[in-house]
Amino acid sequence: MEAVAKLKNVPTSPRKMRLVADLIRGERVNKALNILKFEPKQGAARLEKLLLSAISNWQQSNEDVDLEDADLYVKSIQVDSGKILKRLRPAPQGRAHRIRKRSNHVTLVLDSLSPVQEEVEKPAKKETKKTKKSDNKEDK
Repeated sequence: MEAVAKLKNVPTSPRKMRLVADLIRGERVNKALNILKFEPKQGAARLEKLLLSAISNWQQSNEDVDLEDADLYVKSIQVDSGKILKRLRPAPQGRAHRIRKRSNHVTLVLDSLSPVQEEVEKPAKKETKKTKKSDNKEDK
């Protein structure tokens, strides 16, 4: 029950976008929307729109399930480098400095957190055999 949304050729550097993406990775959808709404960084508005798109994609594929009951969370968010536009800026003494205008691609995956998955995510306690020291000495 995953939903994927992609955003391509965003005209901000991948480094700046990763700062915002790290804030919402692994968070529940409602909390992630609140974080992005009040985040002043440049990429927050674009990621908020992308998250809303992913929610809409999930609703289209799961029409029989209620959104509140699904308990969606951001399973993964990945920011990759896009095209780099190379420009020249005049520099002193007839030289030129290269300006690199970066862009990025963002991939967002939502998933529903069901009760079965919560039990799997918790670390299982391993049962260990307790042996006495005297038993170990007799074996040798």
